[in-house]
Amino acid sequence: MIVAEALRAADADIIVLTRFDYDATGQTLNSFGKLIDESYPYSMPLVSNAGRPTEHDIDGDGRFGEPEDAQAYGRFPGQEALAVLSRYPIAFEDARSFNDLLWRDLPGTHAQASDTGIATQRLSSGGHWVVPVDIARESGTTRRLTLLIGHAGAPVFDGPEDRNGRRNLDELRLWEQILEGQHGPPPEAPVIFMANTNLDPQRGEGYRDAMAQFLQRPRWQDPLSGVITAHWDRPGPMRVSYLLPSSQLVLGAARVWPLIPDRMHSLITVDIAWPDTPLP
Repeated sequence: MIVAEALRAADADIIVLTRFDYDATGQTLNSFGKLIDESYPYSMPLVSNAGRPTEHDIDGDGRFGEPEDAQAYGRFPGQEALAVLSRYPIAFEDARSFNDLLWRDLPGTHAQASDTGIATQRLSSGGHWVVPVDIARESGTTRRLTLLIGHAGAPVFDGPEDRNGRRNLDELRLWEQILEGQHGPPPEAPVIFMANTNLDPQRGEGYRDAMAQFLQRPRWQDPLSGVITAHWDRPGPMRVSYLLPSSQLVLGAARVWPLIPDRMHSLITVDIAWPDTPLP
């Protein structure tokens, strides 16, 4: 209820939820949308790789079938997945998932032959999704906004082999390759990157330089540069969640909501608008 109240106050036209358990019927998501208010007629649950069994002892502790042994950490398939609520129509038929890509098959992968279960290990943890939304404008025209939605695994909880760190790096690199059209047509512009990369460009473990370079891509605006989004006691406050509107969009305002009670992550919002002149 606390989360729903915070989202109601934010009054966003499009909401991306992370760590929202997957329900293929969509009933859970629809019920949650109504709990916020009745203004979200469009919704889309996005399945993750969390909890999908691998039949391997991924963490090497001698036990099988534990959350750590799944394609991504999870006690059951679809735990802590992703979801979209929208006041505008979602182009379901044009949405794309990259969750089936094997880690070893990523061009330039940092996967190693010695990684346990590498023959079946998927790269994506919480998910890599491209979801188009059709926005009605005051002029009566409709423009498409492409959402790049994801949630990467943390680059920690491993050992000197740095398996989780390397995988987290490649989850970010997959986004770069998607944008460059290496995995099908590049996403239709304008776009907005809405993801938890679990990677801070300045603090904590992981390949921070890669995150810093990603933020400097010329197609982005970074309205929340340097703003803390995760409030952990250990490893400390960090920026791991991002809203990056396309540089083609005019930024009206950006804000970070205070920490929701009993939640380690802040709700972040950004206001965007199309320019008066037509986009290319």
